[in-house]
Amino acid sequence: MDDLLLKRAVAAERSRFVAAAGTGDPAGAWRALERAHILSQPLLIPHLRVHGWMLIYALRLGDIREVAGQALRLALAPLGAVTGRTPAGNNGRARVSAFAPMAVPPDIQAILARALGAEGRLGRE
Repeated sequence: MDDLLLKRAVAAERSRFVAAAGTGDPAGAWRALERAHILSQPLLIPHLRVHGWMLIYALRLGDIREVAGQALRLALAPLGAVTGRTPAGNNGRARVSAFAPMAVPPDIQAILARALGAEGRLGRE
C-alpha cells in the first residue's frame, strides 16, 4: 500500500476544507471532508484524524446531530480497521449509516487503486 499517496491526497482535501470553511462555504467544506474520509479509510490514524476534523467542524457549526455521529464514528473506526470492514465510499457523515457502502467518485477510485495496488479492493463491505 502506498501510504504516502493516500496521506498526500487527504492533505489536499484538508486544504480544500480549510479554504471552503474560511470563506463561509459549509457545503464545500463538508464535501472536502467527505472526500478526505473516503481516502483515509485504509489508514487508521488518518481516518481517525478526519473524523476529528468532522467533529470539530460540526461543533463550530453547532450541528449537534453531526457531533454525536462523529463521536460514534471515532469509537467505531478502530473496530472497522481491525475487522477490515470499512464500507467502501462511505462519506463518514452522521446523516448516512456508518455501515453503508457508497459510490466512490472516479478520481478517488483512481487514487485508491494506485495506492492499494495489488492489495486489491477499494474498500470493504
